[in-house]
Amino acid sequence: MTPIIRKYKDRDYQEVISLLQANCPQYFAPEEIADFEKYLKEEAEDYFVLELNGEIIGAGGINYYPSEKKARLAWDFLSPKFHGQGYGQQLVAYRLNWIRKKNYPRVEVRTSQKAAGFYQKMDFNLKLVEVDFWAPGFDLHLMERDLP
Repeated sequence: MTPIIRKYKDRDYQEVISLLQANCPQYFAPEEIADFEKYLKEEAEDYFVLELNGEIIGAGGINYYPSEKKARLAWDFLSPKFHGQGYGQQLVAYRLNWIRKKNYPRVEVRTSQKAAGFYQKMDFNLKLVEVDFWAPGFDLHLMERDLP
């Protein structure tokens, strides 16, 4: 079945939190869960979920910085059982198209060394590394790309 990408709804909260927890500690530090809860409640501008057969298998957001003419991908993750199957690329491509329609020419993502290779394959370029930024062993990798 083809996945569906739709806007996040409050009723999705627990399922999305559980997905993030399933990615700890391989891709996220456990202490980041509280940051994500705050993000969902207070900071998310556009947040999306990826559904397959009625189950949320991934999520990811966008925040906007009009004065800098850029958007930022935020809090991307998939259920570990769906890693490496192209769903993450679909979720990123969907949001890049969303950003393009809003006329933001530059996109950045703040990730860790654990996912930087994924974004590099999606044409993001590494701009900055800050060791132990998210938590011990979780470095910030600031990556950017232009949208044609």
